[in-house]
Amino acid sequence: MEIFRFRFFLFSLSLFLFCCSSPVEEKIKLTGDPNNAGLNLPEGFTAMIVADEIGRARHLTVNSNGDIYVMLRSLNSGGGIAGLRDTDGDGRADIIRYFGDLPGTGIEIRNGYLYFASDTSIYRYKLNGKDLIPQEDPEPIVSGFIFQRQHAVKPFTFDDQGNMYVNVGAPSNACQEQDRTKDSPGMDPCPLLERQGGIWRFEADKLGQKQIDNGYQFATGIRNSVAINWNQNSKKLYALQHGRDMLSILHPELYTDEQSAELPSEEFLLVEDGSDFGWPFCYYDHFQSKKLLNPEYGGDGKITGRCDDVDKPIMAFPGHYAPNDLIFYQGDHFPADYKYGAFIAFHGSWNRAPLEQKGYHVVFVPFDGELPADDWTVFADDFAGVKPIMSPSDAYHRPVGLAEGPDGSLYVSDSQGGRIYRIFYNEL
Repeated sequence: MEIFRFRFFLFSLSLFLFCCSSPVEEKIKLTGDPNNAGLNLPEGFTAMIVADEIGRARHLTVNSNGDIYVMLRSLNSGGGIAGLRDTDGDGRADIIRYFGDLPGTGIEIRNGYLYFASDTSIYRYKLNGKDLIPQEDPEPIVSGFIFQRQHAVKPFTFDDQGNMYVNVGAPSNACQEQDRTKDSPGMDPCPLLERQGGIWRFEADKLGQKQIDNGYQFATGIRNSVAINWNQNSKKLYALQHGRDMLSILHPELYTDEQSAELPSEEFLLVEDGSDFGWPFCYYDHFQSKKLLNPEYGGDGKITGRCDDVDKPIMAFPGHYAPNDLIFYQGDHFPADYKYGAFIAFHGSWNRAPLEQKGYHVVFVPFDGELPADDWTVFADDFAGVKPIMSPSDAYHRPVGLAEGPDGSLYVSDSQGGRIYRIFYNEL
């Protein structure tokens, strides 16, 4: 009788496990989309579309269970954040929900909380590990940033000591008395640098902080840095600066359209406590490999002057590529050469006109410790879907946000078509 009961128990248990197991728990080999979803990728990589037309996607983050959260630049279906879930394990989102009433750019998961940033404040939601949409109201972390119409976004990142670093862009091209106006001189000192044009540090878990009362100006002289991230391998902060515009428009006697399209360089910065990268007085010229004095402050495309004393970039990219996100790859899914290297999303800009626009791709920079180990290469291209690109409106898709999934896949968001890509490696 006891043997019968034991056998019946085993049969019942196996029946329960068979009936109650969900498809998402099964290991499903992902299959890329035809033609890699339109992307040009290195050999061995493929891509799929996770979701499409979700809104003006900006930065994104992926939870340990695979849920994706995307910050939107404008509200969609009443929400500033899109939550995406894949319930059948095929890699594509079959549930999309919108929540939150504030659009923005920065978004990150830390210690069970979803942090997100509007243009003037940073908040966090508590995630319960089960529901896609947070069930509680958001908590205010930092507020008091000045409302501004240029370079208003507040991307952020966390170190491993409980600190949060926030980009506070300068609402200006070159701190002129009359912004973007020919023959208007630059202000010296530049009053914007008191609260803007740099990176500020706050406590990551303290509620109700204000920029001036509780913040610390960690670095200055950065016009605007949408791409900012803490490198867990080197234990250092990195950012990429959006360079100034309109060199040939405001100073045609000094710069041709061709020079203005390539300059100033988009700077890759290793940001230390107290760093000063020289904006608005200086810009970087990757052809001459040095910081030069801006013409609003007496520069002529050759003079370095006070710029000899400011901090220099660790790498420079051609002008007006618009770096909008940065991550350091931590996973083991990609080949070993990618470990700890940097992926950068270049959104593309408008200021190379009347020449062809450039960027609109994701590049890779290998790292050795704190510094790049080699030159940059294009990793994912052809987001725009059209050549030549004479205006940002020509592009079908524009990469803006990057995130690493729990399996080591690379996720890319697109602000133009609202598309989310997932790039993975086909192991042989």
